[in-house]
Amino acid sequence: MKTLRIWTVAALWCCTGIAAYGQVASYSTQAITKDLAYFSDWTASALAEGFKSKQLKTFSSPLMRRLAEQLDEGTYQSRYLLNSYKPVASDKVLEKHLKLDNGYSRYENITGVYLEQGENVVLVGDLHGREVGLLIPDWMRQPTPGYKPTQDPEGWGLKKQRIALHEGVNVIYVEKAGNVYVDYFADDPEIAPAVTIHFVTGRVNGYFDAETQTNEDWKHLLDHAVGPVMDVKTRYMQLAYPVEYLKKFRYNEGKELAEAYDKIMLQQYTFNGAVKYGRIPPKRILARVNFNYFMFRDGDVVAFLGNEGTMKSALGPDIYTDWGVNHEIGHVMQMRPQLTWGGMTEVSNNLFTMYVASQAGKPSRLGKSKNYEKAFANVLDAAQKPFIMCVSDPFEKLVPFWQLYLYAKRKGYADFYADLMEHMRNHPDKGRGNASINNMYEFAKVSCDLLKTDLTDFFEAWGFFVTGKFEIGDYSHYTFNVTPEMVEETKRYIAGKNYPKPAEDVTRLTD
Repeated sequence: MKTLRIWTVAALWCCTGIAAYGQVASYSTQAITKDLAYFSDWTASALAEGFKSKQLKTFSSPLMRRLAEQLDEGTYQSRYLLNSYKPVASDKVLEKHLKLDNGYSRYENITGVYLEQGENVVLVGDLHGREVGLLIPDWMRQPTPGYKPTQDPEGWGLKKQRIALHEGVNVIYVEKAGNVYVDYFADDPEIAPAVTIHFVTGRVNGYFDAETQTNEDWKHLLDHAVGPVMDVKTRYMQLAYPVEYLKKFRYNEGKELAEAYDKIMLQQYTFNGAVKYGRIPPKRILARVNFNYFMFRDGDVVAFLGNEGTMKSALGPDIYTDWGVNHEIGHVMQMRPQLTWGGMTEVSNNLFTMYVASQAGKPSRLGKSKNYEKAFANVLDAAQKPFIMCVSDPFEKLVPFWQLYLYAKRKGYADFYADLMEHMRNHPDKGRGNASINNMYEFAKVSCDLLKTDLTDFFEAWGFFVTGKFEIGDYSHYTFNVTPEMVEETKRYIAGKNYPKPAEDVTRLTD
């Protein structure tokens, strides 16, 4: 066995904090380290060659003696407790694939292990110089007592504990019991080494891998879960939902649940060109439960309220066509700032939502909710035309962007947005913050180029070319100074291509 470096024990004290200084240790690092001599490696994955049962009497650590007894008897169930973990692709890889800077799961390295509060023993093999840790999120965090859930002073975000790991013996202090995940990301995931981790004091919660397990496996996992939340690993997503609601809405249908989410993802990846251009990233989007708000997207990706109504939307039979689920995933997929400049946060995501709904054969929300009529009245036919980004209703603002897809589709060019986003991925953005509005004029130019059509009149009619200084509230505040020079430069670019005008009035297209 490779010699265990002495600093591993010393490093323990800086990463355990409360365990080291706040209480009497339940587990002796020195005793565990000494007993590792009876095992084949640092992670105690097997007994050392030539091990004899009588040596059990000489163990210093009761914990390691029990482990050795089970290994000696062949009764140790290591499936989840002892595994090697490859790194998950970093956000740098995500940016390279899709020009998205975040939004995918931080918890994708699922262990299936549940750690109780207090001291726990984790054995770690060779880290190969890589930074590796553990994450223990509080999936079931409740709002702060005395406050409305939406006004929680702790915010709506997911709280978590991160614990750094070192090679050899790690006696860690878990602040709150929960599912544990390996925090190991790399810019070179294809060649980065795996790390072996053994949760000696862990409990098996398990997780469902929809691509390799059956619905019978799924039911067994739900029936034997030790924690309140079960992880589901699909091809494109990770789900972390309460066992209670998984049993209520999908007890017999774990694979169908996963397939519904993957169907959404495949459609959204089709719309943004990831399928066409081979850009589906080796990462998963996370959908989780929360207890503060109906549904939202934040730094830990998409969250759905843990009540029966919202959980039915997130878990029930109509996930694929559910507007809210598609809308929140669309927030992850929207490109910033090239298709999501100031004023577009609740617009560009709904291009994805509209696309999935159209592929599912659902009636157009823009038509059903009379958004076309309202947009026509408030923009096209307005006595004083507003700047398009000042239109307050995001569905009215969505109309011209969706009309471009309808027009492209009528021309037999359903890949319009796929190609447009691929162009954006291959070219730098035109500005951020208050300068992000420049991306709108680049959008107009590229749209004309891809459609081989002079759409100047279309953009004029929809208020893209209204000049002035505009204050835009869109989660952040933006001040856009749209000058006549900006507009004229865009018009000159389009005119210089000598594209034909559209044969129909694109401003009145509906579905």
